[in-house]
Amino acid sequence: MSFFLFPFIAFGSILLFAALFTVKQQTAAIIERFGKFQSIRQSGLHLKIPLIDRISGRLSLKIQQLDVLIETKTLDDVFVRLKVSVQFKVIKMKVYDAFYKLDYPHDQITSYVFDVVRAEVPKMKLDDVFVKKDDIAIAVKSELNQAMMDYGYDIIKTLVTDIDPDAQVKEAMNRINASEREKIAAQFEGDAARILIVEKAKAEAESKRLQGQGIADQRREIARGLEESVEVLNKVGINSQEASALIVVTQHYDTLQSIGQETNSNLILLPNSPQAGSNMLNDMVASFTASNQIGEAMKNGPKKSLPKK
Repeated sequence: MSFFLFPFIAFGSILLFAALFTVKQQTAAIIERFGKFQSIRQSGLHLKIPLIDRISGRLSLKIQQLDVLIETKTLDDVFVRLKVSVQFKVIKMKVYDAFYKLDYPHDQITSYVFDVVRAEVPKMKLDDVFVKKDDIAIAVKSELNQAMMDYGYDIIKTLVTDIDPDAQVKEAMNRINASEREKIAAQFEGDAARILIVEKAKAEAESKRLQGQGIADQRREIARGLEESVEVLNKVGINSQEASALIVVTQHYDTLQSIGQETNSNLILLPNSPQAGSNMLNDMVASFTASNQIGEAMKNGPKKSLPKK
């Protein structure tokens, strides 16, 4: 009895295994019955009628990327190659349109990218192509979204990933960039040299200011000392003219003494005016007179009495 049931069990097992099928994550399976669309199955374990239903195809719902290389010419007659990367995916609610309306989506997307890029780039100069590459990408995405949405595809992002001009143009651009960098470097060096000169001039001016201030302070102290000396001499009965003569002669003697102490000094500068000799003689006579007056004043001064024992 079991021998007769074995073929039926085996046949039933084959039918069961034929009826079961799985759909991977982020994938959609299209089921047709007798060649006609039946249903769309998402990820998981599913059943179909063996020999009647069949899996017509599977579509990935993941984000896909397509790189398109386009060669075109700019407004200033420069041939340039662009690489445009398009990221797209099948819309989950429009799997039917993506499977039945469009057979080769990559070719369709490539055609639209070619059309938009060759319409936009010839309006721009080469430098503008580098600057406005994002605008080109936005234009491509906008055109693709309008066209591919009807076929069940969503354009996620469009990028211009590479811009490659002709080899001769690239070499010329490198030379221009090198000369511009040299020009900027020379400009920076010139600015640095000017700043150094200005700072050096400021430092010298500050040094001279401080030096002048020091000389002014020194002369101020000398004048104060001379004024005090004249006041002391005036207290002992010497007039201002005689006191000035005495101070001048004293300074002359001090100067000669300091010159004599310097072993490396062998030069003495004297005034060369015609009246220099007579002026020095008059100063010396006045100073001697003042010295005598100081001596007489000290002799005639009140003597201190000694204490008695």
